[in-house]
Amino acid sequence: MRIGSHALPNGLVVAPMAGVTDRPFRQLCRRLGAGYAVSEMVGSDPRLVDTPKTRRRTDHAGEPAPIAVQIAGAVPSMLAAAARHNVARGAQIIDINMGCPAKKVCHAAAGSALLSDEALVARILDAVVAAVDVPVTLKIRTGPDPAHRNALAIARIAERAGIAALTVHGRTRACLFTGTVEYDTIAAVKASVTIPVIANGDIDSPQRARDVLARTGADAIMIGRAAQGRPWIFREIAHFLATGQHLPPPTVAEARELILAHLADHYAFHGEASGVRTARKHLGWYVRDLAGGEAARAEFNAADTTSAQVAAAQRFFDRLARCGERLQYAHGGGTTADATTDPGNDGAQRQAAPARARAQRQAATPWAGEALAA
Repeated sequence: MRIGSHALPNGLVVAPMAGVTDRPFRQLCRRLGAGYAVSEMVGSDPRLVDTPKTRRRTDHAGEPAPIAVQIAGAVPSMLAAAARHNVARGAQIIDINMGCPAKKVCHAAAGSALLSDEALVARILDAVVAAVDVPVTLKIRTGPDPAHRNALAIARIAERAGIAALTVHGRTRACLFTGTVEYDTIAAVKASVTIPVIANGDIDSPQRARDVLARTGADAIMIGRAAQGRPWIFREIAHFLATGQHLPPPTVAEARELILAHLADHYAFHGEASGVRTARKHLGWYVRDLAGGEAARAEFNAADTTSAQVAAAQRFFDRLARCGERLQYAHGGGTTADATTDPGNDGAQRQAAPARARAQRQAATPWAGEALAA
């Protein structure tokens, strides 16, 4: 797949998730098989362009190309200026957020709220594409609500504006993260345009990835929540698509090495105090569905220094190593034993139950931008 002049090594994309897909996590996913990663969402309000949070979200030092930054907003001129600013800071692809359904974003008439105003969508896309000399991509949902699905109309607007690739999350804004993903709508979008289309929504196993690609005809798939705590899902999917065979889960020793390296990168990027606080969610996701995970999560959350968190992680993996050589997930937490044959059938819905349970747990936490939207 290509996005403008950029040839991607594969069609596995890391979803932009605010508060999750920081530079260390994006780099980890790329090392573990993702072909492309989009940054955390950054706002287009010029008053926020130089805040510590925005500077951190637009720090791409050492990141493999192509570097993609997602911008959000509702004013064409401000989004165009944000695109120029991020290109000047190293962005090689600009992605526009019209997919986030969070109230905090939609109340500002941004994110998926824009889908209700097709004329404004056209003005925004025209302004941003004209503002920069790098490819511009777009992420959308299937429409404002089930009675007003307009993904096909938005896709045609995007193609006319010169959008280089389109990601479609297969639910409407009103559906949030519940209900069956509309893979048939994504297929209709793919059939209606000539630009690359990336399918997104509930892709949580190698089989589901294969079946979604077959059902939609999409050029690539975007994975968000399923990578939280399982960044190796990208290599598992890549291997399954290439061979039809499953990779075994990581060994405990490899998982320990990967997670401790991720922690070191995370602490170096965020600093001691912020690093400890923001690492808690990653550690919680890593140990979810593993023996002793809940007790370990309590230890991680109680730790108030990086050294204490690392020591807690070491103790957890010492205990886990006594249970077996490889990670052993409970409640369907792994990706190697799924049996999905049709991403829209009842079996698929049963397979998605663990993902739904994870989404319900996540829904109880404060909004984290796009983190719950993929």
